[in-house]
Amino acid sequence: MKELEDLRDKAKRFLRTAELSFNDGDYDSCVSRCYYGMFFMTEALLLTKKITASTHKGVIALFGEHFIKTDIIRKDLGKALRRAYDLRQKGDYSTGFIVSESEAKEILNISKEFLSEIEKHL
Repeated sequence: MKELEDLRDKAKRFLRTAELSFNDGDYDSCVSRCYYGMFFMTEALLLTKKITASTHKGVIALFGEHFIKTDIIRKDLGKALRRAYDLRQKGDYSTGFIVSESEAKEILNISKEFLSEIEKHL
C-alpha cells in the first residue's frame, strides 16, 4: 500500500532529522521530529487495520485501543508516544520552556525503538 510506505519513509526521515537536531543542540526540534516520526509510523500501523483519525489525539487513542490494550504493542511504547506528544506540545508552543538534553536523548532513544517495533507489524 503506497500510503503506508510513504508514512513509513517519512517517519524514518523525521527520525534522521531528529538526530541532526539533537547533535546541533536543538532539543525542542529533536523532540518534535521524534514525535512526528512516531506519529507517522502509528498512522501507518493504523492503516493496516484500515483505521484513520483526523487529529493527533485521535491517532493516539486509536493506537491505544487497537494495539496497546490488545497487547499487540508493548504498553511502554504507548506511554512513550503520549510523552513525546506532550513534550512536543510544550517545546513547539510554550514560551520559556526548553526541552532538556536528557529529555531529548530519552525521547530520541525510545523513538528509535518505537519505529523499529512498529515496523515489525507492518
